[in-house]
Amino acid sequence: MIRKVLLLSAITLTLPGCFYAHTSQAPIAKTYPVTEQHKMQAAHHWQVLADYEAKGIMHQLKGQSVYVNGGDGSSFDQTFHQMLISELVNDGASVMVSSNAAAEVSYDVNLIEHKDRGLIRPPEGAISALTVGVAVAALPYNQWAEPALALLPMALAADLLVGNAVSESSHEIAITTRVSQQGKLLHSSTNIYYINPGDKDHYTVPKKAVPTTRTIHVTGQ
Repeated sequence: MIRKVLLLSAITLTLPGCFYAHTSQAPIAKTYPVTEQHKMQAAHHWQVLADYEAKGIMHQLKGQSVYVNGGDGSSFDQTFHQMLISELVNDGASVMVSSNAAAEVSYDVNLIEHKDRGLIRPPEGAISALTVGVAVAALPYNQWAEPALALLPMALAADLLVGNAVSESSHEIAITTRVSQQGKLLHSSTNIYYINPGDKDHYTVPKKAVPTTRTIHVTGQ
């Protein structure tokens, strides 16, 4: 059984080379090397970013006083603003309550919504690990000391996948933190994250209610 699984895997690995044995009338789409991108799903993740940015600012300014400017008024802006101030103070920064004679910290959030994103394949080896777990669990019970042990490989494969699995999203955010003084840019840092589509309101400014108006027609008598 195991020999058949290994043989099938070896054949599968040789298939990609066949694609380059033929010609094509148009360029073939090519993937990028595998990279990783974090996904923000909790306010704690905002604090992790604030801590990271505070340390970068401290390293760049080397003790210079700073003033943290607010953003657009979104939920992320209000929370991240306080988190960044707290992290700077905790790291020993001289944080001013006004921008006079201090380097000014600001940040922008860009929301990206992909309308037609192609298939994103699972992590490398994920399908193979699950397949081997299922194949071994399907062996006859008499090959195991206890019948319940037959399910152990599949359980281990599931734990490995579930513990590291996080779904990609059609929504991303790019957060740029800058430090400037007297028209000169002293520091800039941009980080990109996946977010859940339902969380996009955290990063946008709430729309103000538009007052309704009534038109009253007055006629002469």
